Amino acid sequence: MARPEKVRLGEILLQQKVLTEEQLRLALAEQKESGRKLGQVLIANGYVSEDDICRAMTRQLNIPYINLKTYNLNPEVVRQLPEMRARRYRALVLEDRGNSALVGMADPTDLFVYDEIARLLKKDIELAVVAEEALFQAISRIYRKTEEISDAARELKQEVGETQISFSDAGGVGLEEAPVVRLLQTIFDDASQVQASDVHIEPQESALHIRLRIDGVMHLQTETDLRIAAPLALRLKIMAGLDISEKRLPQDGRFNIRVGQQQIDVRMSTMPTKYGESVVMRLLNQSRGILGLDVIGMPESMLKRFREIIHRPNGLVLVTGPTGSGKTTTLYGALSELNTSDRKLITIEDPVEYKLPGINQVQVNDKIDLTFARVLRASLRQDPDVVLIGEMRDEETAQVGMRAALTGHLVFSTLHTNDAISTPNRLLDMGVPGYILASALQVVMAQRLVRLICDACSEPCEPSVAEREWLKATLGDGAAQTYAQGRGCPHCNGSGYRGRIGVYEMLEMTEALADIASREDHAGFIQAAERQMAGLNLRRHAAELARQGRTTIAEAMTVSNQAVF
Repeated sequence: MARPEKVRLGEILLQQKVLTEEQLRLALAEQKESGRKLGQVLIANGYVSEDDICRAMTRQLNIPYINLKTYNLNPEVVRQLPEMRARRYRALVLEDRGNSALVGMADPTDLFVYDEIARLLKKDIELAVVAEEALFQAISRIYRKTEEISDAARELKQEVGETQISFSDAGGVGLEEAPVVRLLQTIFDDASQVQASDVHIEPQESALHIRLRIDGVMHLQTETDLRIAAPLALRLKIMAGLDISEKRLPQDGRFNIRVGQQQIDVRMSTMPTKYGESVVMRLLNQSRGILGLDVIGMPESMLKRFREIIHRPNGLVLVTGPTGSGKTTTLYGALSELNTSDRKLITIEDPVEYKLPGINQVQVNDKIDLTFARVLRASLRQDPDVVLIGEMRDEETAQVGMRAALTGHLVFSTLHTNDAISTPNRLLDMGVPGYILASALQVVMAQRLVRLICDACSEPCEPSVAEREWLKATLGDGAAQTYAQGRGCPHCNGSGYRGRIGVYEMLEMTEALADIASREDHAGFIQAAERQMAGLNLRRHAAELARQGRTTIAEAMTVSNQAVF
């Protein structure tokens, strides 16, 4: 391919009538003032889209446009260009063609970058246009930090030497600080790149395992020398403000870190084990904001009814499911819709996970007897319209929450139960009187999370005999003949899955159900609730997602195994 000619982006967009002269004039003036690239200014002002720019360059330069969101990259080929150069040049090696290489560039008119890449690869260069945002996402995905983590761990091991550092050895903090900081920063960088929800640092008999939970599944990040476990835990304890001399008891803390442009809130838990302290960190990305109810996966008809219920002036709304099933996301999505200037909202949480502007958020503290029940009683004297109780853990909290729902407040809370139907009976077992339950409870939403099939490597598959039987039992004659699965690719780190979506079932307390609940008839309530839901449960919703090709049958069946029907 011939060396590209230098052309101006603005002129290309004008020639192809994607941009007006007035828009270009305004964008150039803003570019001169801000120092940003012209393309960034045009996109930020809404004059053009990134797709418009890519397709304009494609037609002008007669080179292909490649969508990196669906293109299967070969990591070994991509890494022919070092990460630092790839980011600086905004370029990726897409294919190795022997004497030449196909390179995707966000700006294929940059002659300096073209010459530098040709010099580094020692090959002829064939160009393609790629979207800048997708390019940086691909760079973060391909250039994982595994080798960098191993190098930092080896460096820390050399600092530690042959002797184990004690938690009470305050004098050792300075010696280990630099390599520990580099190792932790690299771990967090990698966790952020793969969108991990948790980091687990686990001392084993002969090695230290560092694992990440990605889309609900654990993945080994690295296995390194056990001797670095103590200084690693020590540094994290200092960051979280914990007692560094106490290693016999569990401790909880939190701290904030910045990874690139993202602000991450880290909730940390330590626990003594046989071979040292295990540390688990939940990563809460504050930069992503709160997900709305429209995007969490709730079926349209259910979402419509749920929205009607949460706009009632009073009553109790419960969201149930195991830890990590997305309950907080659903509740925060509901709160964000109710967060208007004419309402007062108070949340009582342990801990406060996301900061919500305009809402009064309280974190409980059992050490000073600042319990859910105590804060709830105090909050009711603050004249709230809506109250969120992080979890109904005991009879006292449940009783106070129920009575608040009966006295003109809308109350949200969570409970750990298998499904929606068993939730009212669980509250009765906790000691809530049936007549209060029947009057206060408005709706129970039960949920799980299932992994989505990766769009980049999705392919048709034939269900096994056992899967077909499960589908027929769940969907009846509506079961499809072919389904989908992920083959595994660099976009999904070879797992075949990328991202997760909620699976829901909703039980609304009708007059008939409320009457049975008030009599505390457990068996009768379950039978009536099953008739009312008529198969619209977690299992059915998961099977529907499999039929739509959004998740695999195997993933949908895990929801069936978790829930009780």
